[in-house]
Amino acid sequence: MIDNDPKRERVLVAPLHWGLGHAARCIPLIQEQLDLGLEVVVAASGGPLALLKEHFPSLRFVALPFKTITYPADGNMVRHFTWHGLGLMASIWKEHRKLQRLVRSESIDLVISDSRFGLWSRHCRCVFVSHQIKIMSPRFEGLINRLNRWVMNQYDEVWIPDHAQSPGLAGELSHPDKMPKHYRYIGPLSRFAGKPESKSGDSWKVVAVISGPEPQRSIFEAEVARRLIEGGERALILEGKPDDPKESYIDQLTVVHHLDDNRLAEALVSADLVIARSGYSTIMDLNALGVQNVEYHPTPGQTEQEYLAQLHASKGQN
Repeated sequence: MIDNDPKRERVLVAPLHWGLGHAARCIPLIQEQLDLGLEVVVAASGGPLALLKEHFPSLRFVALPFKTITYPADGNMVRHFTWHGLGLMASIWKEHRKLQRLVRSESIDLVISDSRFGLWSRHCRCVFVSHQIKIMSPRFEGLINRLNRWVMNQYDEVWIPDHAQSPGLAGELSHPDKMPKHYRYIGPLSRFAGKPESKSGDSWKVVAVISGPEPQRSIFEAEVARRLIEGGERALILEGKPDDPKESYIDQLTVVHHLDDNRLAEALVSADLVIARSGYSTIMDLNALGVQNVEYHPTPGQTEQEYLAQLHASKGQN
């Protein structure tokens, strides 16, 4: 994905703390850097930290705080982010300044930022990873996208995790008319790439993958749990909490906080139906596993997920 010279020895990988999706798709990126013989430092916290520590326990992990992202219970994202906009901007600027100190103290040669807007530096090479080259918004879309391109243009390169040929997996989001400077398509990213698509002996009627920021994550889980309990069929809910491994049972419903990659892949491939948010990392994972029978539920008010749900429904994957 990038030409590495002998002087580029230390890489900082920093996923956005917005559910587990950004951390999950950083797993193949981190592995690639390790395969190239580079030293990797990871900036993560909470669930993303637990997930990446599970995969790379020997790596060095550092703190690079960012404002916690929440979603409004009523789904009014425009009002919510207008209200919290100044706090988000302050947090971006704060992480930008802290990165400069971190680059020096950790002797960083390359920064790979997955959707963290403030992680560019003039002291090392910096890469921005995002499929959302175009941000869809019911208001101020033109202004938002000019700001989005301005941020991406601060980086030395933009990596787009999708196929170069439109529509790919992200459609207009990753193939807009206006592109940032120095971009390249690197193909979909999934920790499940290369895993067998065969079913195990243990199968589920329904597997539900719960993800995303609160409070919408818990609202979605409660709705799905009620539906599956009333349905009375053998079902699994994966809560996506790698830092809190527990299991509970309600009749035919099993609720698991976390599964390792192999068990999760087996569960998804074995299911007659997968219920999930239409987050892009989830779409990439299910595509890598060849899972077709998916019921996508976008987070209310999140235009990206609403668009992706419609896109993949039109492809016959819903």
